[in-house]
Amino acid sequence: MRALLERLSSGAIGVDEAVAELKVLPYEDLQFAKVDHHRRLRTGFPEVVFCLGKTVPQIVAILQRLSANNDRVMATRASPEVFEAVRSRIPGAVYHETARIILIERPGAAPLEHLGRVAVATGGTADLPVAEEAAVTAEVMGANVDRIYDVGVAGIHRLLDKLAALSAARVVIAVAGMEGALPTVIGGLIDRPVIAVPTSVGYGANFSGLSALLTMLNSCAAGVGVVNIDNGFGAGYLAAQINRLGGGQTG
Repeated sequence: MRALLERLSSGAIGVDEAVAELKVLPYEDLQFAKVDHHRRLRTGFPEVVFCLGKTVPQIVAILQRLSANNDRVMATRASPEVFEAVRSRIPGAVYHETARIILIERPGAAPLEHLGRVAVATGGTADLPVAEEAAVTAEVMGANVDRIYDVGVAGIHRLLDKLAALSAARVVIAVAGMEGALPTVIGGLIDRPVIAVPTSVGYGANFSGLSALLTMLNSCAAGVGVVNIDNGFGAGYLAAQINRLGGGQTG
């Protein structure tokens, strides 16, 4: 509200425009969804749309309202079919296929300044969808991201070869399925916080990621935190917040 009043008093917007914005504060009721237009003011980033479980018309309607009020909007777990429907109604929408993320930037939005550095490491190539969800999320939230993929502990020399890049990051996201040992190994080698992401990749006794989750929760390395199974978005969001606390250093 304060920002709106400042824009009104400065002449940046007129009375009619201010009234139009007030109609959707603090949220806009679409009946099937209450679109949170205050999310960016409270948390620094707009509401992110989780596509699974929603119909295509619902996703399109929510994204239309969010993109009308924010410079950048994200939708996660989006299928190619959902993206085609969104692109037909919101020109300029971009699809990150591996990450399953739709990104919409409002025309004329100020260029995104990338600060700090987040590293995203995976145990194997099969972990890439979750890792890319984390990497794209962190990038959209303003972090420089280094992708360090397929460095699992089965060939640990590959990981040791990347220690300099891991140590240069403010925070490391370690994504792994199978037994989930990667975050513990990384946490024992560097002095950076590690966000562990278990994936559902593995054979039967992996229990769809439960074994990796339990391994990560029982990590003997200090400084390792764990998000839910396959939750790349949550890891990327948290990493971006930690990275932002590091201040304005670029690169």
